[in-house]
Amino acid sequence: MNQKKGKIDALLEQWSGQGADPHYVGYFDCFNRALFYEAHDVLEQLWLAERRQPNDHFYKGLIQLTGAFVHLQKNRLKPSSALFNLAKANLEKYPSVHERLDVAVVLELINEWLGKLERSNFTANPLGQDHQPRLSLLGLPATIPCVTSGR
Repeated sequence: MNQKKGKIDALLEQWSGQGADPHYVGYFDCFNRALFYEAHDVLEQLWLAERRQPNDHFYKGLIQLTGAFVHLQKNRLKPSSALFNLAKANLEKYPSVHERLDVAVVLELINEWLGKLERSNFTANPLGQDHQPRLSLLGLPATIPCVTSGR
């Protein structure tokens, strides 16, 4: 077992019993804590198991969304925009509520962040301590403990 998988497996225990796949719950928990890289890694395991299944593009879009924020954290504004657009294209394929996620709200969030990047002509990073994105699943607590040992 590689080190990354071992860390993720350890984290999955805290997200089990939440009424959804622990990878999925963990994605939202890490996302809301601005642990975008970790959110990507956690959901990637579920996405790989679901490739060529009905949720393939759904999970891929969510992973691309976190990738966009990873790029913002690294001040890579144009690559961030490209991933926001890819995420949007993948998530638009699903109904407004899918897998307990208000997809319409996620699409609005993507458009909001794309607009900020475009209005600044890719010269100002809109991600900051006072402005962090948040996502929530319908019917689950807003916060579930996310403990990481670093990237």
